[in-house]
Amino acid sequence: MNKKWGLSAAALLLTAAVILPGCAKKEAPKEALSAAANKVAAMTSYEMKTKLTVNDLTIDTGTSEADATTGQILSMLKNAELTVEGVYQAEPMQTELTMVLNLKGDMAMSFTVPMVMTAEKLYVKVPSIPFLPIPETIVNKYVELDLKELAEQEGAEFNPSAMDTQKVQKLSNEVMNTLLGEYDEEKYFNEIKPKEAGLPEGVEAKQVVQFQVTNDNVKEALTILVNNALPKIIDILGKDEYKELLKIDAADLAKAKEELQSSEARAEFDKDLAELNTHLTINQFHLNTAINDDNFPVYQDMLMDIKVNDPEQGENVALSMTASNQYSKINEKQTFQIGIPQGEDVITLEELQQQFGATGTY
Repeated sequence: MNKKWGLSAAALLLTAAVILPGCAKKEAPKEALSAAANKVAAMTSYEMKTKLTVNDLTIDTGTSEADATTGQILSMLKNAELTVEGVYQAEPMQTELTMVLNLKGDMAMSFTVPMVMTAEKLYVKVPSIPFLPIPETIVNKYVELDLKELAEQEGAEFNPSAMDTQKVQKLSNEVMNTLLGEYDEEKYFNEIKPKEAGLPEGVEAKQVVQFQVTNDNVKEALTILVNNALPKIIDILGKDEYKELLKIDAADLAKAKEELQSSEARAEFDKDLAELNTHLTINQFHLNTAINDDNFPVYQDMLMDIKVNDPEQGENVALSMTASNQYSKINEKQTFQIGIPQGEDVITLEELQQQFGATGTY
């Protein structure tokens, strides 16, 4: 799609950006989320569960032949579920994630991909995927990826700062505080009673804060994002303390900010914004953040139900999806179920390539 799709996508990113932990005491909604951004760096270990469900996905291209092609794909994606469960600790850095993808429709399938990450290595378990000819000799083996070696092969220098979770969290805090500070509390933030928030069993929350974008405020929300928040966020990305983390050239950031604030860009943005209501309909779009008594997030959920159409291209898309994220055992001693793979359970990337080459599938 064209730039109109980009504008609609920006509206979604705007709301998704507010997935944050909670605050210490019950405060005004906006103040609670801002305080949360300053607390997230204190999460040095936790268990987490994330779930994404596509409730509806419809694409109408206006062409029967194209619709038939996309229909086969959409039948698999409708009601598709992606879940990720994991454990994280900062010192020594170790993460376990188990991703499960369930596809529905005529070609229903399900597969599981466990992963383990340390400061310098990533291990990915080779799954058994229906209809994909993966050699049986490597199924359930862990492929060991040396992050330093991969960087060198690509002609780049290994950047351990990119694995610095604490610094990433600090950067996220600054960005979130800047973003939230631009929005009016009465228009975009709501307080929800925990008993009415639909929290999962076992989740205790003192406060639930909702950030919401509707058809009534989406134009203003995007204007604030582009004209007020983004220039300030670009300045944050250019700080010296984040140079090693991001590896972004200062000149590129300066150019991006200049282009963003140019009269030509502003005029183009205003033109697209004026036409927004002709191709974007937000039926529902909100994000809830549950806050517990210990100043940490325990649960977040998002509901998105939108329709996007492009009259010029004759394309129409309807998308409805839900997502949730739950944290537990925050800052406790973690138990790793997989551990760090070793011995016969591990193969190198070269061995993986050889196995695929031997079967003619690589």
